[in-house]
Amino acid sequence: MTAETPGLRRAYADTPLGQLHYAEQGEGPALLLLHQTPRSHDEFAELMPLLGREVRAIAMDMYGFGLSAKPAAPQTVEQYAAGVLALADALGLGEFAVLGHHTGAVVAVEVAAAAPTKVRSVVLSSPAFTDAGYREHAASGPGVDDAEHVADGSHLTTLWAQRAPYYPDALRVDLLDRFVRDALAPGVDPMEGHLACARYVMEDRIGLVTAPVLVLGAGADPFAFPDVERVQRALTGAESVEVATIAEGTIPMAEQCPDQVAAAVLPFVIRADRQQGVPA
Repeated sequence: MTAETPGLRRAYADTPLGQLHYAEQGEGPALLLLHQTPRSHDEFAELMPLLGREVRAIAMDMYGFGLSAKPAAPQTVEQYAAGVLALADALGLGEFAVLGHHTGAVVAVEVAAAAPTKVRSVVLSSPAFTDAGYREHAASGPGVDDAEHVADGSHLTTLWAQRAPYYPDALRVDLLDRFVRDALAPGVDPMEGHLACARYVMEDRIGLVTAPVLVLGAGADPFAFPDVERVQRALTGAESVEVATIAEGTIPMAEQCPDQVAAAVLPFVIRADRQQGVPA
């Protein structure tokens, strides 16, 4: 986190996959937060205090990232989803809502498809539709977070320069600092999460999502925003599908626009809980 937030709790959970690191804030129904590649729970530093006013917001370092245990490469979305479910079990969460951003949104699809009786609602923030076309396009690499470590340290500026064009117009140096820090976390390969998404056959799984879904688009995200309608159409088994757009949102939308994200997410999650009889 950027600074210590009052009420924030951090811990490790022991799981069959190893120790998984997470932070949580607030009380009430659980909402698991899943970050993009190659970030950590820190991606939700600005968002958690807002969500924690009404729910128990739990931001994990996904399996393979941050301070959590790392599976060997090649990694898969299914492994990341297994990490989410392992954390939920370790925390005694019988049911929960899940919000995923970018890579986290792809993982959220798999979590909801694999464990439909546990997932009350799903927020897909800037989801990519990882079908055959996506896999073919990504086969040569993701185009970002691709920098071979070299002795002069120039890989640091390479990582920075690859991301900078897709960050807010008023360049947020603080956000790029946090990205680079997570990209350099021990055991993290900054490209591996992108490659895992490119291995994921989403078209075979997304129709198995049965929970209510909110698709949250970032209007200034050139990678994910074009897929919003495709994801919406593919959610054929979902109880309901809503779409909301944050026009100025970019790739780090949770950090850049936390008030707008919270304003879209909380009413949806709380409404889904009430419809299922979950006490606030």
